[in-house]
Amino acid sequence: MDALRETEARVAQLVAQLSATPRVGERAEELVRLLMRLYGAGLARITGVLPPDTVARLAADDLVGSLLILHDLHPSSTAERIGKALDQARHRLATHAADLELLGVEEGDEGDVVRVLLREERSGCPSSVAEEVIERAVLTAAPEIAAVRVQRPPREPDLLQILPGPPREDPAAPRREARR
Repeated sequence: MDALRETEARVAQLVAQLSATPRVGERAEELVRLLMRLYGAGLARITGVLPPDTVARLAADDLVGSLLILHDLHPSSTAERIGKALDQARHRLATHAADLELLGVEEGDEGDVVRVLLREERSGCPSSVAEEVIERAVLTAAPEIAAVRVQRPPREPDLLQILPGPPREDPAAPRREARR
């Protein structure tokens, strides 16, 4: 799978380099769009003749699933894939007594943003680790999402304890002289 990620990164790098030269970049981008349209049409024909359970099994593969998403042919909606991803993240975070709630998917300037509420019943898992687990799960299942925003419920104020008895003296406060 690492070789596929390297190929993906190299394609992005080449497109960026070619885009640096305006006319060459425009032609390179047109070529990529045309190839994607061609391959997308071929994938649509293939998935159109296969039984739905076979398409679902193919979609479970990381590479094939990503290609189906790219061409809007994946059998599961974005919302369904995000739900499954949050279930997986919830399972991974279960030892930390964390609960997740999908707050919604919103359109952002750079693409769709998933908002997730993270409730932690006890600490022990650094919040950055929990956020990384959630983000990785969502972006793997729904690569068309631009960002994942993890929110926490507002922190409840600390309770003030009132103890019986006379007020304690503050050692830092100036002493008053007793009146006679």
